[in-house]
Amino acid sequence: MAGPALAVFTVLTAAACNRAPATTAKPATDQKAGYFSVPADQRLHLQTAPVKKVTWTATLQTTGTVDWDNDQTSQVITQVSGPISRIIVDAGTHVKQGDPLLYVRSGDVTGAISAYRKAKNRLALAGETLTRTRDLQAHKAASQRDVETAEADYNDAGTDLETALQGLRIFGVTDQDLQDAEKQNVAIRPELPMRAPLSGVVVQKLVLPGQVIQAGTTQAFVISNTSTVWVQGHVYDRDLGKVHLGDIADSRNPSFSETFHGVVSYIGDMIDPATRTTPVRIVTQNTHGLLKKDLFMDVVIHDKSTREGLAVPTAAVLYDENNLPFVYLQRQPGQFEQRLVKIGNQEGNDLEITSGLKEGDVVVTQGSVFLQFANASQ
Repeated sequence: MAGPALAVFTVLTAAACNRAPATTAKPATDQKAGYFSVPADQRLHLQTAPVKKVTWTATLQTTGTVDWDNDQTSQVITQVSGPISRIIVDAGTHVKQGDPLLYVRSGDVTGAISAYRKAKNRLALAGETLTRTRDLQAHKAASQRDVETAEADYNDAGTDLETALQGLRIFGVTDQDLQDAEKQNVAIRPELPMRAPLSGVVVQKLVLPGQVIQAGTTQAFVISNTSTVWVQGHVYDRDLGKVHLGDIADSRNPSFSETFHGVVSYIGDMIDPATRTTPVRIVTQNTHGLLKKDLFMDVVIHDKSTREGLAVPTAAVLYDENNLPFVYLQRQPGQFEQRLVKIGNQEGNDLEITSGLKEGDVVVTQGSVFLQFANASQ
């Protein structure tokens, strides 16, 4: 009898020994939840940060090209015809409003100055005649009709002078030029300067010395104030609702470390049939003159409206084998969970979390690779 009893005791003891490791394994609930633990001595490799609530602004990323600011750009067209005698400036020259750009030798100038001199002389003569006629009337030597005739001549002379003066103003004649023109018995200079209509940079020079130019037709220069430029953004119709007048926009080009700031000033009223985009004009500061016409830019437009949301550092978000974003969530000290999340906008080093986390949750920001290895080994 002792033999069989000993055999039964041996089997029960072995079964008990085989069940002992199961009491030290992780609870089944933890395995289903996907938790895993990291020993205290290995947590030094990890850094964590809480999920925080931030104020988000909607952003739109697109592309654009640089154009001159057409509100501060002008074509320079001569008002007189004739050959160019001198060119003072070249492309790239900085000019101030009123600076001479070139000189034109023209008979139109001599004719206008001659008409101005004659009108001024006639006005002076008519004024003297009116004064004498009034004096004669006071001495009963002239009639009222004579005075009225003298007054009419004086007024007509004043009108002729004003007309001649306006003709010279149209030509761009300055006050100093008028003073020179008023000098009697002095030869009239046939040269007339073409002056800058605004301050800026000569961005295009379109004429040569000796070239005959036509009044109101020949474009000689293009001048632009390049301290501001237009970045013409290209926005698809699906994104038009995200863009508003007054929105702040940042423009970048890989060639420059600088970010260029601007404001949306115009949203187009039609869609380009070739690209299916609408032009959005961004008035952009170009203080250092780096931005050139037709330069390609990457543009980020920031909507003025704001909303509350959650954010984590961008380093906290990883992607699994299905390219789905996830984070390592700390359930309690030393215990972690791989949690799938949905992400939204990014601003600086913050990444928006639209679902999967709540405010105050703690996520791993550094050491994620170590956690991936630890998770795989358990």
